[in-house]
Amino acid sequence: MLRSFTPRRAALAAGAAIATLALAACSSGDDSAASASAGSTDSDASAESLIIGTTDKITTIDPAGSYDNGSFAVMNQVFPFLMNSPLGTSDVEPDIAVSAEFTAPTEYTVVLKPGLTFANGHDLTSSDVKFSFDRQLAIFESGADEGNGPGSLLYNLDSVDAVDDVTVVFHLKSENDQVFPQILSSPAGPIVDEEVFAADALTPDADIVAGMAFAGPYVITSYDQNNLVSYEANPDYQGVLGAPKTSTIDVAYYAEESNLKLDIQQGNIDVAFRSLTATDIADLRGDENVKVVDGPGGEIRYIVFNFDTQPFGATTPEADAAKALAVRSALADLIDRQEIADQVYQGSYTPLYSYVPAGLTGATESLKGLYGDGEGGPDAAKAAATLADAGVATPVELNLQYNPDHYGAGSADEYALIKDQLESSGLFTVNLQSTEWVQYAQDRTADVYPAYQLGWFPDYSDADNYLTPFFAIDNFLGNHYENQEVADLLLQQAVTVDPAERTALIEQIQDLVAADLSTVPLLQGAQVAVVGADVNGAEDTLDASFKFRYGALSKG
Repeated sequence: MLRSFTPRRAALAAGAAIATLALAACSSGDDSAASASAGSTDSDASAESLIIGTTDKITTIDPAGSYDNGSFAVMNQVFPFLMNSPLGTSDVEPDIAVSAEFTAPTEYTVVLKPGLTFANGHDLTSSDVKFSFDRQLAIFESGADEGNGPGSLLYNLDSVDAVDDVTVVFHLKSENDQVFPQILSSPAGPIVDEEVFAADALTPDADIVAGMAFAGPYVITSYDQNNLVSYEANPDYQGVLGAPKTSTIDVAYYAEESNLKLDIQQGNIDVAFRSLTATDIADLRGDENVKVVDGPGGEIRYIVFNFDTQPFGATTPEADAAKALAVRSALADLIDRQEIADQVYQGSYTPLYSYVPAGLTGATESLKGLYGDGEGGPDAAKAAATLADAGVATPVELNLQYNPDHYGAGSADEYALIKDQLESSGLFTVNLQSTEWVQYAQDRTADVYPAYQLGWFPDYSDADNYLTPFFAIDNFLGNHYENQEVADLLLQQAVTVDPAERTALIEQIQDLVAADLSTVPLLQGAQVAVVGADVNGAEDTLDASFKFRYGALSKG
C-alpha cells in the first residue's frame, strides 16, 4: 500500500501552495519572496523529490469529463491504461495487461495481469475495465460531459464484455480497426475504480482523490486544483512504464509564464513544462543554470467556426450556407501564417496548411492550393472576390474569441495579429475577446463563440487523431459541422489494412475538409521543457507519444 504522507511532505505542499497563490497574485517585483518559499525543500530529500511548474489548467481529473492536455497530464500519472507507449516511442503495447490482440475481426481481447489493485486496496479486475468504457460512452451520449469529454474517440466501440476477472472483450462496429489499440492509450482509455466513480455522471475531483482511486505510477496525496497537486510513487504499479525514478512530485500551477520562467531560472522549481513564451525559451537557451530540452512536435493551433452562430450560420436571422462558407474562405485567404510564426513565436511554431501536421503519414498541404496566393501567403483580392461572388456585404462583422491562459500569453499577440490581418483588408471588422480556460471550455460547446481559438496536443501519433475527433458527426468540437462523406471515409480509413490505401483515404479526407473549412489550421509546434542543470530524464519523456511522464525524471 501507499506510504504515509509525512509531515515533511505536508510542509512542502503547504509552502508550495502558498507560493503558487502568491505567484498568481503578485507582480514581478514580489516574485522573489514567493519563489523562495516554493523552493524551500529539505536538502536531504532533493534526490527524492521534484517540483514541476506549468501554466496548463486542469478541467477535471475524471477521464469522462475532460479532453485537454492539462487534465490528461494528471491522468497519465495516476490512472492505469490497457495499452501505453513505453518511454522513447509512440508505439503502444500492453500496460497493465499481459496481452491484447484481435481474436476476431470485430473482437479485441485484452487479458489483465493478475492481482492488480487500486491504491485504496480495491481489486482492479475486468469488471472495472468494462465499467470504465461503459461510463465513457454513457456520459458522452447523455451529454453529461458538457461537451468536454473524449467519448467521441470510442466511435467504433459497440460493447464490452468481462469474460472473467482478467479477460475483457471489446466488440467493435467495424472490422480490423487499425487505431483501436492507440485509442486504448488515449484520454478515453484510463481505467477507473467502479467502487469510487459514478456510472452515469462525472465524479468530483475531491471524491476521486479522497477515494484513492489510482493505479498508475503515482497517486495524488494532496490536490488543490490549478494551484498545487502533490504526487507520491505507487509501489503497487505493475505497468509498462516501470517504477518512477523520483518518489515525490509537486506540480505548481502558474498564472503567468513570466513567473514560471523566473522560478526555473532561480532554481525554485526543477522543471518548467507547458508553456513558456518563445522569447523566454530563446533567453533560457543561453542560461548555463538550466537545460532547454526539445522533443518532437505534434501540437497544432487553429480557429474553429461554429456552423450555427458564425456570420450567416444556420441559426442566425440571415442564415445562408453559401455566404457562411464565403466568410470562412475569405478568412482563410487573408491569414498570413508565416507572419504569425515569425513575429509572435520566433520560429518555435511553423505554418500549418492542413489538418495533419507535417511528419505524420498522410499529411498534405490541402489549404495552400485552395486559399490565399496558392503559396501559403495571403491574397486580399481573392478574398474580396469570394465575398462579392456570394453576395456578402463588407466589412463582415466577426466575433472572435481566444484564450489567454491555457494556450499561453502569446495567444494575445497571435490573435491581435490575426485581427490586424483581417481588418487591414477592409473586408472584416473583428470583435476580439478573451476568456479564461475554465469558463472557455464550457462556453465553446454551448454556442457562445461564433469563431474561436483552439489548440490540439495529440492523443496518439496517427493521422486519424487529427481527423476523427474533429470531423466525425457528433465530434468533440460541437460546432455543428456534418459531412456524411467525410464521416464515412473516416470510418473507412480506420479499418483499411493496406498502408497505401489508408494514406490515400487520409489525404482525400483532408481535401474534403479543406473545402468545407470547419476549422482553419494555423500553426504546428514542438514540445519544449526547461529543467535544472541537475535534472535528468526529460529527453526520455519528450517523445512522440506526446505524454509527459513524471516518473522518467530524476535529480542529481
